[in-house]
Amino acid sequence: MAEALLEAAPGAVRALVLQGDTVLEAHLEREDQPLRPGHRAPAHLTKILVPGLRAVATLAGGAEVLLSPLPKAPEGSRIGLEITRSALPEADRPRLPRARPLGEIPPETPGPSLEARLRAAGHTVRPVTGPHDALEAAGWSETVNEATTGQIPFAGGLLTVTPTPAMITIDIDGDRAAELLAHSALVPLAKAIRRLDLQGSIAVDFPSLKGQARKALDEALSAALKAHLPGPHEATSINGFGLVQIVRPRTRPSLVEAVRTPGFHALELLRRAARHGHGPATLHAPPALIQWLAARPALIEAAERQRGGSLALRPDASLATSAAHVS
Repeated sequence: MAEALLEAAPGAVRALVLQGDTVLEAHLEREDQPLRPGHRAPAHLTKILVPGLRAVATLAGGAEVLLSPLPKAPEGSRIGLEITRSALPEADRPRLPRARPLGEIPPETPGPSLEARLRAAGHTVRPVTGPHDALEAAGWSETVNEATTGQIPFAGGLLTVTPTPAMITIDIDGDRAAELLAHSALVPLAKAIRRLDLQGSIAVDFPSLKGQARKALDEALSAALKAHLPGPHEATSINGFGLVQIVRPRTRPSLVEAVRTPGFHALELLRRAARHGHGPATLHAPPALIQWLAARPALIEAAERQRGGSLALRPDASLATSAAHVS
């Protein structure tokens, strides 16, 4: 049975699912993204986009969601709905959460928390507190770095993970012979999909193989996914160009998307300030990170209470995001 380390910090809850010293999964649940799958609420049908198919509904607090399929109700009607997919980050603007209509109008009820989802998956959950940074010691920063760079080395090769608006792409490259490289990538590929919580459509570019070699790779890929990627998923056969599509249910942002969402690195910096050290401190970061934090004084106050000292914010345009630090 895997153990999940769960840490609640200002602005977010983080978790690593471990098998011994190996990171199986990494998760982040932000406080500013409260519409989790399973969230039920009353809403108003505010705008029909495609008659009979899709509409925008608005919850009591003003949050908009994409509703599909449509209930038999006109615009302006009061309806009940359930969130099926959280909001997704994109370069221009986030994609709205998705929801389905309910047959009744329920009281507003939050969807299962990260802790609840981990327990439902059968993991032993261990909340981590105190001065020892168990999450960091277990590999949180290393996993975040994988998600940020998209580069995951394996014996003889490299996986490069790239998010796009349509899908996640994974390129397999290396200096081994094509067949050996392709087979060497299978287990690292399956483990990376799980570890980084990649969802939806995932396009993988394998070295091109022909005939029996391609058939054997198809069978080996199926076995690797079955062994190392729990939960529902489907995979196409590998085509003549080496491309295969793996599809997993899409319910929330992957870690690869989460690290690219505005505020992620600011929350990481705030976590370090809250956990490491005691007494007054200064957060040094690029202006965009400092502005994001300055606009959220409640988060600063929560981190100050955890640290036991005041936190000053100092913008520094000469710093890269990766060089943000606490002094």
